[in-house]
Amino acid sequence: MEEYVGHTAEDGRKQKLIDHLKGTSKLVEQFADVFAAGEWGRMAGLFHDVGKYSQAYQRRLLEDGPRVDHSTAGALLMKKIRNAYLALCIASHHSGLLNMGSRLSLPDDGTFCGRMKKDLSGKLDFSAYRHELPEPKPLRTCPHFLYPEDEFYAAFFVRMLFSCLVDADFLDTERFMSNGTVKRDGFASIQELHDKFFKYYKRFGIPTTPINKKRQEIYQECLVAADKEPGIFSLTVPTGGGKTLSSLAFALKHAVKYRKQRIIYVIPYTSIIEQTADVFRNILGMENVIEHHMNVDYDDDKADAGMERKKLATENWDAPVIVTTNVQFFESLFAAKTSRCRKIHNIANSVIIFDEAQILPEPYLRPCIRVIGELAANYHCSAVLCTATQPNLDDYFAKIGPTLAVREICPDVQSLYNFFRRTTYQFLDVGSLDEVAAKLNQHKQVLCITNSKKDAQNLYKAMDGEGCYHLSTFMCPAHRRKVLSVIRQRLKEGLPCKVVSTSLIQAGVDVDFPVVYREIAGLDSIIQSGGRCNREGKHKAEESMVYIYDLKKAKNQIPAFVRRPMEVTQQISARHDDIASVESIKDYFHELHYLIGDEKLDSKDILGSLEGRSIPFAEIGQKFKLIEEDGKNVFIPLMDDEENQEILSKLKLGIRNRSLMRKANQYIVSVYNNQFDKLRGTGKIEELDEGLYLLSDPASYSMETGLDINMEDGIGIFL
Repeated sequence: MEEYVGHTAEDGRKQKLIDHLKGTSKLVEQFADVFAAGEWGRMAGLFHDVGKYSQAYQRRLLEDGPRVDHSTAGALLMKKIRNAYLALCIASHHSGLLNMGSRLSLPDDGTFCGRMKKDLSGKLDFSAYRHELPEPKPLRTCPHFLYPEDEFYAAFFVRMLFSCLVDADFLDTERFMSNGTVKRDGFASIQELHDKFFKYYKRFGIPTTPINKKRQEIYQECLVAADKEPGIFSLTVPTGGGKTLSSLAFALKHAVKYRKQRIIYVIPYTSIIEQTADVFRNILGMENVIEHHMNVDYDDDKADAGMERKKLATENWDAPVIVTTNVQFFESLFAAKTSRCRKIHNIANSVIIFDEAQILPEPYLRPCIRVIGELAANYHCSAVLCTATQPNLDDYFAKIGPTLAVREICPDVQSLYNFFRRTTYQFLDVGSLDEVAAKLNQHKQVLCITNSKKDAQNLYKAMDGEGCYHLSTFMCPAHRRKVLSVIRQRLKEGLPCKVVSTSLIQAGVDVDFPVVYREIAGLDSIIQSGGRCNREGKHKAEESMVYIYDLKKAKNQIPAFVRRPMEVTQQISARHDDIASVESIKDYFHELHYLIGDEKLDSKDILGSLEGRSIPFAEIGQKFKLIEEDGKNVFIPLMDDEENQEILSKLKLGIRNRSLMRKANQYIVSVYNNQFDKLRGTGKIEELDEGLYLLSDPASYSMETGLDINMEDGIGIFL
């Protein structure tokens, strides 16, 4: 053939294959240069599609011929030069990262080793590549890795290379197919954002009140720390200390000084994300802050170039400021699918702020720590563990390597706690829910947080007088937001307001009660709950009580993941007079992690799976799920809600798209499988789609307590 084609566009244009290979190669080299692997990236891009030089593939592309495996060809070339890493990346660039397999793997078993046993001679002659490309030669250099002892580094290097390749392949293809009309740039530089922030901060002037002076001290310490060498930091600041702005000041100054390419905020709850992103947008500009989580929809206004650019940036995080969830961040770093892996390489050379760091997922704590350590050690990232209740993770980072010591930005943490103390914690001796209810009814404004939905419903039913409200995830998100709006208004106006909630209210929800009751739980949960009491500091700490009650339930009534933190809290309370002190918190996390043991801090044995040569990349991607999908989604019809009814009409017509489903999420309640079976057994739901159901009995949803399910089994602990 005179010309080999890589892609054809709908308007008839053809992209030369050599142009695609060179364009992709240039991008992969640029991406991988960030972690000193540019030569590796160039090679991956240049040979990833050499299988398209075959007559069979050209017939497939130009004459709609049968499907052709074009990925294996480039992988076999890399095998010839004994580069298994590049071979794996190229073999996987359409399927997603493959399981490695072993010497016993068969050619068609779906593993990488199996693929490398494929005999393409006589089936796929791609030798024409020699007319346009040089013969691949062994690479002369290999990046230097710190701490290669546990082999995690090798698997992660493969992920980074793979990310560079699949993102570059997508972008070069997009450029051709769109004829250059897709615009992904237009964001401000880190230097410009730095200047915007410090110009904004000047408006606060010289602080005059004691609390603002203390916040200014924290801010200044963040600026001093920003000049320190990149690595891992902690920022331990109590509620009210202004850590959102101070951490952003650190990130921007540090990023400018050390030429970091972006700032990533990783936050556990969408409610906190939305608040944080609003603050950042106000300071840095609407167009420069990308929110990436399940509730964000950038499809609403496709005519808005800024919205379209932000939507595109969620694909690969090619933007200066990203605000995302723990789920999105960590699951991507252990993912195998190409769509989820595209963003990974853009995490390199970033400042990463982990807000509410104590909520790093316990069953995956060790893999999460290991990947943070890897990013800091070998990919030029700085990480900040930011929280009011700092977990004791120093030993875990130290096990990775000596340069990963955690440095506290505000060393005198105890004095900060003493200054910002707004509540007094006291254990309460009660024997039943009725006794708790009696105490709650003595208050005009009070919040009670329970460990189970069943207790929340029963306590709510026992509330007397006006202004009583209930919150749990048996209420759909749109319903909860409306109730929270009413609660905030009543608190503001000084009206009676008694709220019984599960733990969904304890973090990221801006409410301020004069007194809080909390069922005994993990110490971090109790202190988070205390953050809803005297939040604005209008009352003396001695008058602002957080009462902790223990109903002394039988062990078999409490799941282990709830019971263990409770038991450690009981031990800590016996050893420390002040359970909210820095020493108490440190002691709590030490005991908790010791009691649980390393095995349960990596419950799926992710780190064990990454040892040795036969790494099951695809299996790991399936196993690493911070939120287990062990339930069913039920759409709640709300007859008085116009948007709800419009969404429901489209769902019934079979319309399914990302934008519609994100809107539908605001009216969905997730239930456990046994609860779902009860609803289905009584004919209260109908199937809309696989995995999506409609509550067909409106009487089963209360505008006070949400979805009505027989809770006799006590399922639904937390949230």
